[in-house]
Amino acid sequence: MKLAFVYAGQGSQKVGMGQDFYEEYPLFRRAMDSDRAGFDLKELCFQGPEEKLSQTRYTQPCMVAFAVGVTDLLAEEGIRPEAAAGLSLGEYSALYAAGVFSRDDAIATVALRGRAMEEAAAGLECGMTAVLSLDRDKLQQACDKASDLGLVQICNYNCPGQLVIGGEKEAVEAASQYARELGAKRCMPLKVSGPFHTGLMKPAGDALAAHFRTMTFCEPSIPVYFNCLGDRREGQTIPELLERQVQSSVYWEDTIRAMERDGIDTVLEIGPGKALSGFFKKTAPEIKTYHIDTADDYRAFVSAWKGESQ
Repeated sequence: MKLAFVYAGQGSQKVGMGQDFYEEYPLFRRAMDSDRAGFDLKELCFQGPEEKLSQTRYTQPCMVAFAVGVTDLLAEEGIRPEAAAGLSLGEYSALYAAGVFSRDDAIATVALRGRAMEEAAAGLECGMTAVLSLDRDKLQQACDKASDLGLVQICNYNCPGQLVIGGEKEAVEAASQYARELGAKRCMPLKVSGPFHTGLMKPAGDALAAHFRTMTFCEPSIPVYFNCLGDRREGQTIPELLERQVQSSVYWEDTIRAMERDGIDTVLEIGPGKALSGFFKKTAPEIKTYHIDTADDYRAFVSAWKGESQ
């Protein structure tokens, strides 16, 4: 078996996440007790309110602290992945799993990223919309047709039949209408606070680039699949790819297909919800999926994995 860890992105957060781990596992507490986020991670994760937890500047370090804590627990059990990837924000957790940066650096960096993304979106009339049952080429046609009204682009290639567009509100609405005319079954506006993974996030990319110059990046100990490539890197530096990631499309379907090509046959999704597992089932159903959201999920996976590995 060839195991990859995949990490959930922003949008899957929920009040109470990580509380059961915190109460039961001292090792997990190291991440939640970090002071590098600029606020009390455990208080917000465990008690909310949901409105605050859902704000980008708070969501991002909370999600990464949870992921880092679970990754540490798995490592203590001797369970390490042979590859890693994460959806958008989750890419930072994947890089932590690969040993690229420390626990505190991961949390501090995504705290800055969340603030920078909020600031980049401030004052913009923007939106994001999920488009169902339309292929890439036709949706690109719809975006091109609407581009005279403002910036609109495909920002997430999640799985076959599920794409997301984002950008300036008027252009996104027009592209959605054109997509329906081209055969999309549904176009569902998303409750988000910014046009993430579009060119409107360039100021956030610039802020990250400046921050990265103060950091040390280690070479990954395992292959990492990058959102903006949909594959492993070849020649690019990690800071370059992370700067690019925040303002360009997430090629998650391509990532899944690259993992399948490379012989990954099992994935463990770490984080609240099961969105990534669903994308794997729709894209590469032969790949077996596990999921860790709660401490019970964690114990069940450890037991199952050790049983299968014997």
